[in-house]
Amino acid sequence: MRCLAALACAVMATAWAGSAPQFASAKPVWPKGRETEKNLFVGFRAVFKTNVPGRFTLRATGATDYRAFVNGEFLGHGPARGPHGYFRVDEWDITDRLRPGENVIAFEVAGYNVNSYALLDQPSFLEAEVVGGDGRVVASTGGKGAPFAATLLSQRVQKVQRYSFQRPFSEVYRLTPDCDAWRKDPSAKIAALKLDVLPDRKLLPRGVAYPEYVRRQPAWVVARGEVKAGIKVEHPWKDRSLTAIGPKLGGYPEAELETIPSLELQGVANSTNLPLNQSWAGGPLSFQSNSWAILDLGCNLTGFPGATVTCHSPTRLFLTFDEVLSGGDVDFKRLGCVNIVAFDLQPGTYELESFEPYTMRYLKLLVLAGDCDIRSPYLREFAGAGVDQAHFAASDERLNRLFAAGRETFRQNALDIFMDCPSRERAGWLCDSYFTARVAKDLCGDTRIEHIVFENFLLPERFAHLPDGMLPMCYPADHNDGVFIPNWALWFVLQLDEYLARSGDRATVDALRPRVLRLLDYFKKFRNEDGLLEKLDGWVFVEWSDSNRFVQDVNYPSNMLYARALEAAGKLYDMPELVRQAEKLRDTIRYQAYDGSFFIDNAVRVNGKLQPTTNRTEVCQYFAFYFDVAGPETHSELWQRLLKDFGPQRKQTKAYPDVHPANAFIGNVLRLELLSRYGVCQQLLDESLAYQLYMADRTGTLWENDGAYASCDHGFASHGGVHLLFRDVLGLKDVDTVNKSVQVRFTDSQLDWCEGRMPTPDGPIQLRWRKEGGKRVYQVTAPARYSIKVINRSALQAEQH
Repeated sequence: MRCLAALACAVMATAWAGSAPQFASAKPVWPKGRETEKNLFVGFRAVFKTNVPGRFTLRATGATDYRAFVNGEFLGHGPARGPHGYFRVDEWDITDRLRPGENVIAFEVAGYNVNSYALLDQPSFLEAEVVGGDGRVVASTGGKGAPFAATLLSQRVQKVQRYSFQRPFSEVYRLTPDCDAWRKDPSAKIAALKLDVLPDRKLLPRGVAYPEYVRRQPAWVVARGEVKAGIKVEHPWKDRSLTAIGPKLGGYPEAELETIPSLELQGVANSTNLPLNQSWAGGPLSFQSNSWAILDLGCNLTGFPGATVTCHSPTRLFLTFDEVLSGGDVDFKRLGCVNIVAFDLQPGTYELESFEPYTMRYLKLLVLAGDCDIRSPYLREFAGAGVDQAHFAASDERLNRLFAAGRETFRQNALDIFMDCPSRERAGWLCDSYFTARVAKDLCGDTRIEHIVFENFLLPERFAHLPDGMLPMCYPADHNDGVFIPNWALWFVLQLDEYLARSGDRATVDALRPRVLRLLDYFKKFRNEDGLLEKLDGWVFVEWSDSNRFVQDVNYPSNMLYARALEAAGKLYDMPELVRQAEKLRDTIRYQAYDGSFFIDNAVRVNGKLQPTTNRTEVCQYFAFYFDVAGPETHSELWQRLLKDFGPQRKQTKAYPDVHPANAFIGNVLRLELLSRYGVCQQLLDESLAYQLYMADRTGTLWENDGAYASCDHGFASHGGVHLLFRDVLGLKDVDTVNKSVQVRFTDSQLDWCEGRMPTPDGPIQLRWRKEGGKRVYQVTAPARYSIKVINRSALQAEQH
């Protein structure tokens, strides 16, 4: 049966993928015999003349990462990520970037060849071509037209440490003047390498919009000063990405590294610090040896830091960065990754820009040797496009700041997939995506990125290193260590259920049926005599709190989630037996886990008998209500207790100290969802501000946790800054673009007015309301053929007009 299911999945996946893009002539190429070499940086260049009028298209894909240039000007970074064995194709109209006579198309390609959560470990290649409007191939790799020649870009040091456990290599450069001439000057000479033409790759369309690459300059100069270097550190910080290199984590062992900036900079400390807090004036900053300056971008941003640097003597320049200041300084290791880009520069002028994207509000320019001037520092954004179609504003300015932070957080985490964070990981985590996908529909009006998320999970024949039937906790990613989160696979089913309602894409849901049923088959072997999951394998994860200490032997929050996944699968695939199993499971949990005051988190097996513990967490209560194990009618005392004694104020009151507090991910999110579900919306508004406004005000983005000790820019958190505001403050409770209906719900909000606009494929939906003379006056507009229904009308509401 499993072989037949796998075959069915493969057949449906092939049919569903549709018409794949094709190259007219190009072939995948790479320097001969080096396609699996780690951290190889290769330049590809084609020089051609454009004497024929018409449109010109540059088409490309590759592995692992590239950035493209036309006549020395940055064009784009890519490719978009696809699943194992498939590669997404970028297509750019470059007509307006070409000039009469000779033109240069150049690619810098990093072939990483290591496993990570952000990029797949697949042999390196580039496949690219320029095609005219008449279909003539002007240039290509391994095909017609002008050839792409390749050269080794040894200025990027190859044997360096990883950036993080979750991402490949950090960046260290040794540059000389005109090192970038090859990519802009047709007459520049290169040391060409012999290329292998590699087997054809399976191709997919990009499928999503291209990023925004706006260059953002600093807002403030925070401080300047000098440093003392060479300080001895007894126990330097060494991340696992440095110490754990081996069969399960690709990279170069510490003993083989040419340089280790993360260790060197731990021996550097500020010796003087002159706080400036001056607005950025745009002039050059001059540096001598052992000097520094901290720039403030004004908001957390993600992209490629750069600057024009003129060196008057050999210079060692380090760009370090972070999302927050730690003790008034930039701590490059706060996030558990190497937030450093290092340059050794010979005298001359350089246009510097990082190859990989990073996240920062604060950028520290540190010169340990030399004499240089730094002009026009910037960050070239790498963020999702199209979010400005949506609009929200309210009489409470705090909500407007929260919305701005939510939108900013989303756009940095939604490019080709939904990411957890754009910094340390850049990974497509399940569960996170359940919440981010809702925001995507609100801000962008479509499900394009979510479609790609499910396509990525659909197309691979199998997921290496994982048990049969299990889904990766994040993908596209390599999980060589075999780690998986069984709970996250269950969130996949829940998101698929919501995706069908958002998109009407029955074909995708049906194509994923074998994958979903194999997942449910995987869980069957863990069901005990009561039908509960017991002693789950893998990393059993409830949320970032003490709840993760109570996951064995029977974890009730996991079983509550399991019941909801069974129900969702049953409804998706017309399998009523799964729905019945889900309800029976809920009955069992109610009987075993409720102690009369709270739901306990787990039970353990003692002498063959399951024994309840006294472990109780706040998030367990939210799981119970969110997944319909409990409700205000069935557990009214508990619900009133949660309403009055829990929430953000509990940090001060310390109520119920034996119930371990929840965290931002995902307990606080579920709490706000419950307040919405049961119509307690003014409290929801107040609590959402208490949970997230301080984040918005500090970084302009929303965080992974309730403190700044991890990512301060996390995709799921945009749910509180966007989706809740549209649904529970503005009143657009449900916008159904499949069935063409809008449901408006006005709540007990104390605001004086609110307005908003939400895009749809059929045109925008707009709602505005204000209070006048004890009534709510409102106006709602929607595209033609949309029905509008207003619910929960009260004395405060006037007739629609």
